[in-house]
Amino acid sequence: MQDHLLSELGQQLRVDSVRAAAAAGSGHPTSSMSAADLMAVLLANHLHYDFEQPRHPGNDHLVFSKGHASPLLYSLFKAAGAISDEELLTFRKLGSRVEGHPTPRLPWVDVATGSLGQGLPIGVGLALARKRLDKVDSRVWVLCGDSELAEGSVWEAVEHGSYEHLDNLTAIIDVNRLGQRGPTRHAWDLGAYARRLHAFGWHTIEIDGHDVTAIDRAYGDAASTVGRPTAIIARTVKGRGVAAVENREGLHGKPLPDPEEAVAELGGVREMAVPVLGPAAAGIAQPSHEGPLTLPRFDPGEEVATRDAFGQALAALGTARGDVVVLDGEVGDSTRTELFAKEHPERFFECFIAEQQLVAAAIGIQARGWTPYASTFAAFFTRAYDFVRMASISRADLNLVGSHAGVAIGEDGPSQMGLEDLAAFRAVHGSTVLYPCDANQTARLTAEMAEESGIRYLRTTRGKTPVIYPPSESFPIGGSKLVRATDDDHVTIVAAGVTLHEAIAAADRLAQEGIHARVIDLYTVKPADAQTLRAAADLTGALVTVEDHHPEGGLGDAVLEAFCDGYPMPPTARLAVRDMPTSATPAQQLAAAGIDAEAIAAAARQLVGAAN
Repeated sequence: MQDHLLSELGQQLRVDSVRAAAAAGSGHPTSSMSAADLMAVLLANHLHYDFEQPRHPGNDHLVFSKGHASPLLYSLFKAAGAISDEELLTFRKLGSRVEGHPTPRLPWVDVATGSLGQGLPIGVGLALARKRLDKVDSRVWVLCGDSELAEGSVWEAVEHGSYEHLDNLTAIIDVNRLGQRGPTRHAWDLGAYARRLHAFGWHTIEIDGHDVTAIDRAYGDAASTVGRPTAIIARTVKGRGVAAVENREGLHGKPLPDPEEAVAELGGVREMAVPVLGPAAAGIAQPSHEGPLTLPRFDPGEEVATRDAFGQALAALGTARGDVVVLDGEVGDSTRTELFAKEHPERFFECFIAEQQLVAAAIGIQARGWTPYASTFAAFFTRAYDFVRMASISRADLNLVGSHAGVAIGEDGPSQMGLEDLAAFRAVHGSTVLYPCDANQTARLTAEMAEESGIRYLRTTRGKTPVIYPPSESFPIGGSKLVRATDDDHVTIVAAGVTLHEAIAAADRLAQEGIHARVIDLYTVKPADAQTLRAAADLTGALVTVEDHHPEGGLGDAVLEAFCDGYPMPPTARLAVRDMPTSATPAQQLAAAGIDAEAIAAAARQLVGAAN
């Protein structure tokens, strides 16, 4: 498209951004106006995309990391003929697909954005998938705001993009100088951004972000750069084109005060239709199943760490399914993902100690139809929790596996103990939370996760635990297991993972005293098996819950929620890690926390005695 038409298209995008925000009475039109020329040139001359086939394997990807500029994105979609003007003006209204920040309710949006600092890390994941998995020559374009470059996650992405030589990735940085409350850290100092990015190994281009000729040339330069990603650092003006709001503070996140006058100043409403360049023919084979699944088998009575069983099962799953991809945060020798890496190196990604990038890369990879498993210590997923939260908004399908959970890890002490992970992942919308107790159960659940949707979290244990289930046992997600049960049970003990073995030992002690304890293995912490829990409560009249986790939000709360909506709640004792742990052996840790067999038996005795 010629320069004068590109300038006109930029004005159209500004006008439509103003109109959309005015119709909603809210939004971020000035942030959209600064990047309008950048996006006009991209849409008309460089983006290869078939809007009628958003899943076309040759399509480029466009990620709006500055998701608050959604009016601009929707104006792009209108110019491409993907949405109508009528739909554009439903911006932010109930039921509309054009939400305040982009989500995959629109088929041309790969991932939800709006929590700043996430688009570039996810773009790295998309670029990795395209380059190393799909092996397709398409590009990933990420529009970033200057404010979000203060986020550490951006620099994790910058480092990783350079390390992986992602020359199919371009970051377009809209340096409009103004953030939400005033000037950004570096204002219009393009060199400050360029020096930092160049130091990480990126190709950098500094331009006037309103010069369509310079923009066009920069995109061509980015596309021809080999061996490293490109950052186009563009000086722009927030509110460009409307004198009343241009480069003015205090207008972030607000519709223009006089939208009709602004539209007139911008030259009026336009209806340019852009013939977007189509994608190149792409003959990639979709991820496929390669053969039967042969999971590892463990004999009852063996002592096996569930993290070991997970690693072996994951490698087997990778052999059976060509769509399985594994990412790890430089702890693969501990999480046991190294077993997958040895057998399937072409589908293994080392993300190093950058947990935000770890999860972000998995989100980008799953957007391409692959099935990622991302693993690190349970405690360290907290660094990436906002990415997990946003992944649920993206309708992403992720398998996350946290090892070294709870006080049972022993001498390493509290900095390494995941004691909040069950609560965190239970709080994620639509999530599944699993906590296996033995090797065969772990192997089965590792495979079962791949068939689920949404965010799936599996908690594994560092130390060895006895195998109590035969290899043939099934473990449907959403279920539980009755490990001990008679018709004369006096109390129910509910546990999972490490504490399940303590519960069994407690039940054996109690039996010697004539107290029959029903033991439930609640291996699915979410969704919890309410039917089994209620039936046990009705029969025994008393519950003990025990978990290697803080009391807030974990297994105990999952059990309590089974008795909502007026269902009678029996007397309950909740055992959990209530004090700050220190360094000690695993056995000492369980005893100090009051979650070992002796503590469980004592709590059960007290409940039974009170009932009598």
